[in-house]
Amino acid sequence: MNFKDADLIVKHSHEITSLATLASQNDNIVPSAYERYDVKRGLRDADGKGVLCGLTEISEVTAWDERDGKRVPVKGELHYRGYNVKDLVKNAVEENRFGFEETAYLLLFGKLPAASELESFCAILSDFRSLPRNFVRDVIMKQPSKDAMNMLARCVLSLYGYDPDPDNTSISNVLRQCLGLIAQLPMLAAYSYRAYRYYDTDDGSLVIHKPVAEYSTAQNILHVLRKDNSFTDLEAKVLDVCLTLHADHGGGNASTFTTHLATSTGTDTYSSTAASLGSLKGPKHGGANVKVMQMLENIKQNVKTGSRDAVYDYVEKIIDKKAFDKTGLVYGVGHAVYTLSDPRAEVLKIYAEKLAKAKGLEEEFALYETVATAASEITNAKKNLHKPLTPNVDFYSGFVYSTLKLPAALYTPLFAIARIAGWSAHRIEELLCGGKIIRPAYACVQDRREYVPIDKR
Repeated sequence: MNFKDADLIVKHSHEITSLATLASQNDNIVPSAYERYDVKRGLRDADGKGVLCGLTEISEVTAWDERDGKRVPVKGELHYRGYNVKDLVKNAVEENRFGFEETAYLLLFGKLPAASELESFCAILSDFRSLPRNFVRDVIMKQPSKDAMNMLARCVLSLYGYDPDPDNTSISNVLRQCLGLIAQLPMLAAYSYRAYRYYDTDDGSLVIHKPVAEYSTAQNILHVLRKDNSFTDLEAKVLDVCLTLHADHGGGNASTFTTHLATSTGTDTYSSTAASLGSLKGPKHGGANVKVMQMLENIKQNVKTGSRDAVYDYVEKIIDKKAFDKTGLVYGVGHAVYTLSDPRAEVLKIYAEKLAKAKGLEEEFALYETVATAASEITNAKKNLHKPLTPNVDFYSGFVYSTLKLPAALYTPLFAIARIAGWSAHRIEELLCGGKIIRPAYACVQDRREYVPIDKR
């Protein structure tokens, strides 16, 4: 912001405050009105089930089973193109290779790649990782932002101007654009973070590493972020598991639905992706793992003894809205869809624990486990519930990123780096199968009024 902008904000601050009060008083739809009009708030039924508004073949989230006309909670499952995500992770690890690229191929093309197909696909991503000439200087370095998600969206929109055929929505052209974004998002996020650190903090150094052609996405993320380029195989493999687990999550989550919504208007790939990035940025969606880390840091600062009872007492204060951010939320525990378990969390917990042991952070990992158990037991007792309240994927991804010493500013961008694979698949699916602009209805509840001439108001 320049000095003129700052002066204008000061000049009009009182007027803007008054207008904000007017706006707040003007919009006042009472909660009972939503019931009266049978509004599916958040596109959900009263029991939390999402309103069916589309079909997809890309991924399936399972948390309930229909038995005798009733919804019965079951252990959560996540399938990509019909394949259980647990099997994708398990086989990649057992074969000592990286799985995110295979997952991206599966989401995009609907089949598991043969070895030669995967090799060719990885070669394309490798070639596409390099950003346009002078892009870092002209776009990233000239006006870095303190928010990496904001910067990521700006970079994606800027790529429109470097594309020789940006508005062509043929499948071949959109696929080219999507492959470019899958390859380049890690570079855009890392370089944006480095530029901000250089200009607006006391870091004092600027390191811009070029990607390595032979590296996977996970390896290149660690390579470009670390000043000395060094990382262990375990670090890269665990990060790869995170990327695989975050690659998609059905068509109804906020950012993926935004992809379908924007794509249905006929807009270009860069605008569609920027819109999805904006949805993901919200703390109710992609920013949750940052809140997990902030909450755990708050617990460590206030629970000096580290005893189980002390942790339980403090978690109860969080639930009672007396501690941390006083929302009553234990971040990373529970899920809007999954009831008995989040399959992504079950997988990631295994590799988070391995990473903790390798780093000598067993006590830290044990604290996470205690917090999760305390949140479930205390919530059940207070609300007289009789169901498990289990960790979701954000609970362990925050721990993994922290253990890898990745900056908190990049936690949500890392989510985007993975989810761009799913967004790309859903964009192509919408182009091929959608056909109609997505336009849900809103009922206007404002009374009709007669116009009043300005001299009589």
